[in-house]
Amino acid sequence: MSSSLINKLRPKKINDIIGQSHLIGNGKILTRIIETKNMFSFILFGNPGTGKTTIASAIATELDYKFKILNSVNCSKKDLTDIIEESKRFKKVILLLDEFHRLTKPMQDILLPEIEFDNIYVIGCTTQNPYHTIAPAIRSRLKIFELHQIEENEIYNYLLKVIKSDISEKNIKFDDDVLKLISKNCSGDLRFAINTLDIIYKLTEENEIINKEKFESLSLGNFKNYDKNGDYFYNVISALQKSIRGSDVDASLYYLALLIDSGDLDTLCRRLIVIAYEDIGLANPNISSFVYSAVESAKMIGLPEARIPLANIVIQLALSQKSNSAIVAIDNALKEIKETPKFEIPKHISDNHYIGAKNLGNGIGYKYPHNYKYNYVSQQYLPSNIKNKKFYTPNLYNKNEQNLKSYQDFLKKLDTKKEEEN
Repeated sequence: MSSSLINKLRPKKINDIIGQSHLIGNGKILTRIIETKNMFSFILFGNPGTGKTTIASAIATELDYKFKILNSVNCSKKDLTDIIEESKRFKKVILLLDEFHRLTKPMQDILLPEIEFDNIYVIGCTTQNPYHTIAPAIRSRLKIFELHQIEENEIYNYLLKVIKSDISEKNIKFDDDVLKLISKNCSGDLRFAINTLDIIYKLTEENEIINKEKFESLSLGNFKNYDKNGDYFYNVISALQKSIRGSDVDASLYYLALLIDSGDLDTLCRRLIVIAYEDIGLANPNISSFVYSAVESAKMIGLPEARIPLANIVIQLALSQKSNSAIVAIDNALKEIKETPKFEIPKHISDNHYIGAKNLGNGIGYKYPHNYKYNYVSQQYLPSNIKNKKFYTPNLYNKNEQNLKSYQDFLKKLDTKKEEEN
């Protein structure tokens, strides 16, 4: 073929783009840019193959703007300033900056005033979450549009349309199962699906029939959308934790399987330990030791056998009683520190293990609890300005915290009894 299929098929008009119906179509933002001929700079954030470059190219074509592409990783200051100068002369340049999250601070400083005064229209493309990876100064000047993965049925219908067209130079027939397999295995990446089709066209003979067996023999059907540094990976991690927190054991196992399939044991194991303390917490405090044991076993035996202890512990985590009272309590205390930064530790519990401490009043009047019945005696521990603050509230839906609350109530009764005696 004279050129790649992806370039032949790239839409020239915004409304011909596959997917992204939340941004493209009647009354939608990207379509309105074309209709009103009012361009502005923005960021396109999404997984590979969701149409970032195609959208930028189509907008430039329809608005009749010059279209330039630079990669933030290797573009130079001169590359950038040359395009800015060209834009100032013509007032009609759209610059697509790929890997936008990798743009250096000096390059950002060059761009900021140019974007501010519309001297150039920038479309930043990134697979990384811009709220995490792009500096606030430049991010605040750009609208952010998230691109969704293209639906499997949309990809299938598009591939069907391609093979029925005269776009290719060969007459090759595809079994329907092959198109469905490509659509499924590309994980919402239309570019991957089209490139797969392109490779098949290039490697097969005229009038050949591509069935499932021939397709699989080419080893083109195995694609995983896992990028440890990408947003998608962390979405799966998040989904695992939220499924465990929600006590959905089947969803928990599904996301566990995705993460096992990614091969990144370290990140998975760290998150399981966090879940044990954050979401199970005081409802089942012993589970943390079981999680640690499962994690160490998984690391020791490695994949694929590591899936066994991990499955065991994820099932236990999902079906365990839940409590977040500990994390809420410490966050309450941290919040108090920020809101009330000034404090003074009571003198009687201050350190008195040095010469001169008594002269400062440190340690005087301290009551040693172990010298009292029940190993408890009432005295002030919090600083005076917050002495009545409560940070921990027991979750009474689990037996362990019911027991903790019972002991807390018992101590309060001792305080009340002593007050009455006095």
